[in-house]
Amino acid sequence: MRFVSWNVNGIRACVNKGFYDSFKELDADIFAIQESKMQKDQLILDTPGYHQYWNYAKKKGYSGTAIFTKKEPVSVVNGMGLEQHDQEGRLITLDMGDYYFICVYVPNSQNELKRLDYRMEWENDFREYLSKLAKEKPVIMCGDLNVAHQEIDLKNPSSNHKNAGFTDEERGKFSELLEAGFVDSFRYKYPDLTDTYSWWSYRFNSRVRNAGWRIDYFVVSDSIKDKIVDAKIHNEVYGSDHCPVELEINI
Repeated sequence: MRFVSWNVNGIRACVNKGFYDSFKELDADIFAIQESKMQKDQLILDTPGYHQYWNYAKKKGYSGTAIFTKKEPVSVVNGMGLEQHDQEGRLITLDMGDYYFICVYVPNSQNELKRLDYRMEWENDFREYLSKLAKEKPVIMCGDLNVAHQEIDLKNPSSNHKNAGFTDEERGKFSELLEAGFVDSFRYKYPDLTDTYSWWSYRFNSRVRNAGWRIDYFVVSDSIKDKIVDAKIHNEVYGSDHCPVELEINI
């Protein structure tokens, strides 16, 4: 099975920057997107052969997630059942029978870390949500997690220790998630690979200079880590400030 996740930074804009070509070329069994930035019926995506599932933020032009899957799921759930977290369209869970597939767009702690406290609350509740599901069957979770876990995961760690996405608090929560029985698929396959990122600021020619961050992930239950075939970061694909990430797994 081949899964792809991509923060498209506005699906309507991304469609005008080659989304369909990339979607078809990657040919995933399940394709997840984050930061769709749209409301229902603002865009009709033509994806023959795929079932579509969307979760929209109540705030217009903000956040939002979607999943496109060739196989119809047993069930679909938007959000984690907590009102304080379920207003921004950040989470979709598919029950695929033998496993759960989850697309998430984790809240950004924002400038001056003004949303860090809320982010910590989200992290604790999301970890509990994943752990509960993982007791039933394996979990495959993907998305923009808005954290570079280790210094190897961003170009300039020394100057970013107090910035959103690389604070000790955010990195610690990702460590707690892994300790709860999950695996970062990319680091499982490539523990020492450097200079491989999934997001670049639009400023300062960051993508040209490859001054990026790895903040987009596939995280899987520890029980299925041996089934991972490969984990890829498609930094050749443009259309957003993020690039798609891929998981190939025998499940």
